[in-house]
Amino acid sequence: MSPRPFTIQTSDEALDDLRQRLERTRWPDAETPDDWSQGVPLTYMKQVHQYWLHQYDFRAREALLNQWPAFITEIEGLDIHFLHIRSPREDARPLLMTHGWPGSIVEFQKVIGPLTDPDTHGAANAEAFHLVCPSLPGFTFSGKPQTPGWGINKIAAAWDALMVSLGYDAYLAQGGDWGSIVTTAIGAQNLGHCQGIHITMPVVGPDPETMNDLTEFEQECLAAYQFYQDHDSGYSKQQSTRPQTLGYGLADSPIGQAAWILEKFYQWMDCKGLPENVVSMDELLDNVMMYWLTDSGASSARIYWESFGDGSLREKPVTIPSAISMFPKEIFKASERWAAKRFVDLRYYHRRHEGGHFAALEQPEVFVQELRNAFATMPR
Repeated sequence: MSPRPFTIQTSDEALDDLRQRLERTRWPDAETPDDWSQGVPLTYMKQVHQYWLHQYDFRAREALLNQWPAFITEIEGLDIHFLHIRSPREDARPLLMTHGWPGSIVEFQKVIGPLTDPDTHGAANAEAFHLVCPSLPGFTFSGKPQTPGWGINKIAAAWDALMVSLGYDAYLAQGGDWGSIVTTAIGAQNLGHCQGIHITMPVVGPDPETMNDLTEFEQECLAAYQFYQDHDSGYSKQQSTRPQTLGYGLADSPIGQAAWILEKFYQWMDCKGLPENVVSMDELLDNVMMYWLTDSGASSARIYWESFGDGSLREKPVTIPSAISMFPKEIFKASERWAAKRFVDLRYYHRRHEGGHFAALEQPEVFVQELRNAFATMPR
C-alpha cells in the first residue's frame, strides 16, 4: 500500500449543476399530519432548499474539510479514502475511527483537534491519539465496489490491514452506526493488532435469561427496538433489498438525497424536534454534499445489501477489551448485562443522559471524554 495525498477539489461545473438542479426542484404535495410521521415535512425541506441555494458557501466549507491531511490507498483492489492526523504528542496512541450511514468523516470534525492535540484544546496532559478516519467502501471519496463481496467482515480485515500498513502494529478502534458494527467485527476477528474497542451502538439481543427480571432501562431498550421495527426501518429494508432502484432517485435529485439523509438526523439525534437545535445547517449540508458530489446514494446503500444475510451481523463474541458509551437517542441500545454476554471483556460501560446516534457531532466534548475514560481502562 502506498497512500497518495488527497484533497477535495470540486469543479465549478459540479456546483453549477447542483444549483441548476436545486432551481428546478419539483416538489411533492405536503404531508397530511402536522408532524414528521410521514417523513420530512415539506416546509422544512423548502427551508433547507433556500439555505442550500442562497446561503450555503461550499467553497468555504470545502476549505474547512481540507484542513486535515487526507489520503487514498488501495486495499483489495479498491481505493480507500482516509484522514490521517498525527498528534504532536510522542505518547499518543493510534486510534481508528469509523463512521456509518448516513454519516461521513464530517461527523468527526469537532473532535479531531481535542483528540489529537488535547494540550491546546483545554485538556493539558489528557491522553492524545493519532487518528485514522477512513470512508467506508462505496461512501463519499472511497472507491465503489464493482463486484459483490465488500461486507462487514471484509471491511474489518481491510481496516486492520490499513492500520498495519501505516505502521500501527497496535491500535485502538472506535465506531458508531455501521462503524460500531465494523469495529465490533475487528474485535471479533482479533487479528492481533487491535488492543481495544469503543462503540456507541452495541448490536446485541436481549439476554433471554433476563426477560422475567427486566430493568426499567431494558424495557426502554425493547420499546426502542420495537419502535424502530414498526416505524423507522423502512430505509433499511429498501437499502438491504433494492439499493440500485433507490439509487436512481438519489443520483438525480439533490433534494431527494438531502431528504433521505436529513430525516435520519432528525429521527436519531437528541435534537428535541429540530436538527439545528444541536448542529448547524452548514454541518448538515456538509454531510449531504459528501454524498451528492460523489454520487454515493446507491453505492453507500449497498453496505446493507452486502451485510444483511451473509453472517456479518451474527453476534460473534468479542474477547478483546471493549467499551460502550450509551446515548439515550441511540437506535439500538443494550444494558450492561446484555452487552457483557457478547463483549466478554467489557472494561467500560457508561450511560449518558444527553446525545444521540451521531454522538461525535452532537456532543463532541462528551464524546471525547467518553473515549478518554474508556481507553484509559485498556492496556497501552
